[in-house]
Amino acid sequence: METSLGQLSPAFALFKNQIFGSPTISFSSLKSQHSPSRKGTRQKVGISKFGNFLDLKPESQPEFLDFELPLYDPSSDRSRFDVIIIGTGPAGLRLAEQVSLHGIKVCCVDPSPLSVWPNNYGVWVDEFENLGLEDCLDKTWPMACVYIDDQKTKYLGRAYGRVGREKIKSKLLENCLWNPVKFHKAKVWKVKHEEFESVIECDDGSELKASLVVDASGFASTFVEYDKPRNHGYQIAHGILAEVENHPFDLDKMVLMDWRDSHLQNEPYLRVKNSRLPTFLYVMPFDSHLIFLEETSLVSRPILSYMEIKQRMVARLRHLGIQVKRVIEDEKCVIPMGGPLPKIPQSVMAIGGTSGIVHPSTGYMVAQAMALAPVVADAIAECLGSTRMIRGRPLHDRVWNGLWPNELRRVREFNTFGMETLLKLDLNATRGFFDAFFDLDPYYWQGFLSTRLSLRELVSLGLSLMLGASNSSKFDIVTKCPVPLARMMGNLALEAI
Repeated sequence: METSLGQLSPAFALFKNQIFGSPTISFSSLKSQHSPSRKGTRQKVGISKFGNFLDLKPESQPEFLDFELPLYDPSSDRSRFDVIIIGTGPAGLRLAEQVSLHGIKVCCVDPSPLSVWPNNYGVWVDEFENLGLEDCLDKTWPMACVYIDDQKTKYLGRAYGRVGREKIKSKLLENCLWNPVKFHKAKVWKVKHEEFESVIECDDGSELKASLVVDASGFASTFVEYDKPRNHGYQIAHGILAEVENHPFDLDKMVLMDWRDSHLQNEPYLRVKNSRLPTFLYVMPFDSHLIFLEETSLVSRPILSYMEIKQRMVARLRHLGIQVKRVIEDEKCVIPMGGPLPKIPQSVMAIGGTSGIVHPSTGYMVAQAMALAPVVADAIAECLGSTRMIRGRPLHDRVWNGLWPNELRRVREFNTFGMETLLKLDLNATRGFFDAFFDLDPYYWQGFLSTRLSLRELVSLGLSLMLGASNSSKFDIVTKCPVPLARMMGNLALEAI
């Protein structure tokens, strides 16, 4: 849910996450619902019939920030840096900002470093407040809600926000320029390694060298190695930012999950499939006519059909009486979740989607990437700072273990156990799970969603969840989680060796 959950790379089509790429528009312009197009003509407004928005073409166009970047010049600049970062998504720019604070020479390599990110990032407000990034939110809701079914709704007293894509990228770029960080507009084709340095080859024929190369290019990267099968679960979603005639949602609440299925009463085929592989609606209401709507499969393996997602969303909007007048932007989302961590250590460092930091049970990543980048930067500075020069295998070992200390690896194993359990739950069992989950002490459910709990606290969460669940939910969890539980215990045992 990195628009929700998450999060984004070309091999997974168009989304979020750093990453998949759909057209975007700045939030400041969204209020101008009937402004002239760039050619001076008014956009034609065609209301979608019976809530079917699929025939409406997204109106937004790619946007670019207005910055004078200090570009790498092969004719005058030295081709060697301390750190090269591949990619200028949120994780890559945040790491560049933090590493360069230590006086370390950084170069970011990206074919389009000034592109505004297409992703709709959603975060809990307190996460960004703790990072000093609250000024990068362009819309907040004082609370969130979860529709368990047609009779039960959970109200969550935790503020939620939409990340301002231009705001956060501008802030990170400004800090990078102040430090300063170099930028090279190119696509990296290959990374070669020697004992104490690595060399990147770019599509423009240039070669750059560094003591450390960091891959922040997204989920589909081929630069990071794995030594275990990549048995990910997948979150898939289709979202639209739309102008609508009206909608039924409260403006002071964002909808984290809507598990209701009454919209499928007259769609028996879709309803049967949804009962086995459920999807929910995620909603950000900006005003009475502007809204972000996203139909989401929390996690599936194999991946749920994208056409199935869109068909369910059409049926849901029709049932809710939502008539779409304009699709301002759309979003196609595929996020790999769980699975093994990359090989630790290895010659290429990673941050963002390719590093394994996506929450295995939710798909959230952006706040975690913002929080972990300073930790990784400190580990890099300990090795490449002015007073020390640790390179090669010792550098890779320190940096990778800075990102993934043993405790965080164990926490991720527990969260992956949560994902594997969710994979086995049908609609009724999923409703029962989240009914019990959001009845927990807020310390636990908030900590779980924000990756703040220790392994000991996660075990307490699991016990509390079982005690508070209904008898039917307990039965579902007990009968469907032994295999994931055994796998988690085995992996934890291997980590302890």
